[in-house]
Amino acid sequence: MIDRIVTTGLDETEPGEQELENTLRPRDFENYIGQERLKQNLKLAIEATKKRGEPLDHVLLYGPPGLGKTTMASVIAHEMGAQIRITSGPAIERAGDLASLLTNLQDGDILFIDEIHRLNRSVEEVLYSAMEDFKLDIMLGKGPSARSLRLDLPRFTLIGATTRTGALAAPLRDRFGMIHRLEFYKPEEVQRIISRTADILGARIEPAAALTLAERSRLTPRIANRLLKRVRDFADVNGDGFIDGATSQRALQLLEVDELGLDPADRMLLIAIIENYDGGPVGVETLAALTAEERSTIEDFIEPYLLQIGLLERTPRGRKVTAKTYRHLGRAVGEEKPQTNLI
Repeated sequence: MIDRIVTTGLDETEPGEQELENTLRPRDFENYIGQERLKQNLKLAIEATKKRGEPLDHVLLYGPPGLGKTTMASVIAHEMGAQIRITSGPAIERAGDLASLLTNLQDGDILFIDEIHRLNRSVEEVLYSAMEDFKLDIMLGKGPSARSLRLDLPRFTLIGATTRTGALAAPLRDRFGMIHRLEFYKPEEVQRIISRTADILGARIEPAAALTLAERSRLTPRIANRLLKRVRDFADVNGDGFIDGATSQRALQLLEVDELGLDPADRMLLIAIIENYDGGPVGVETLAALTAEERSTIEDFIEPYLLQIGLLERTPRGRKVTAKTYRHLGRAVGEEKPQTNLI
């Protein structure tokens, strides 16, 4: 897969990436910028459950990666005054792993499962009774002598996060009392996030430069913070460390991130549709072969933003670019593709 500065995943090859991510995360609703509708709903639910002395209902958070699902889970735990245990779907390989997690929780604790759609089916089935009845069914022994043991569990809250709600089994999805989608941020909100991050990192940035980064961050905080770190490096090497408008423009030009936040991988996909299929429609499998990307990479990491900003359309016959795409790439609609001399 192409190495992308605008990827929404954590770069595990970069030293201290996870530690820095944890440092930048807000701990409460007051410092959590954006997602106002979600915060209002969660504040209401938290206040009501605290007044009744009950654990919070199970919560499912979904949306594109990098929008703050893990951060929101930590904020919920802080606002509830509860301990949080963080894990991920692929990390829970067997039912025994889940049983170990659940039996070590206390009343009111929160279990956060990232990428919950990737849970093993056998693990998922154990989770049903745990979520609904706070009971854990364990099979002891094998064969004719096997017997079932039902254990009482503490009244915990499960927070699940997923980028693909359609991949969740219906029985699991139905056991969540609150299901919320995280939306893309507004440029002004991302600008505030960048300014906050710059303060934490000790970087100096002017508001105009912060807005420039915000507009090219694909409306995603994780990408905004990554762009800020790269622009900070550029400013430290090529100046006195102060990030002004000119410095940010030069750094972004070097990173090949354009005015809409597109990088070479995005532009390659759009140009492939225009030059090879006259703007589409074209199937995603064909696009994967043309761009040498996995289908899942295109669907999960490239397409969502292009669809959000109106550069790409999904039709029953495949993907299709829009007139806005032609304008952004400086091409005329219906422009003939360059002729290749095969002789």
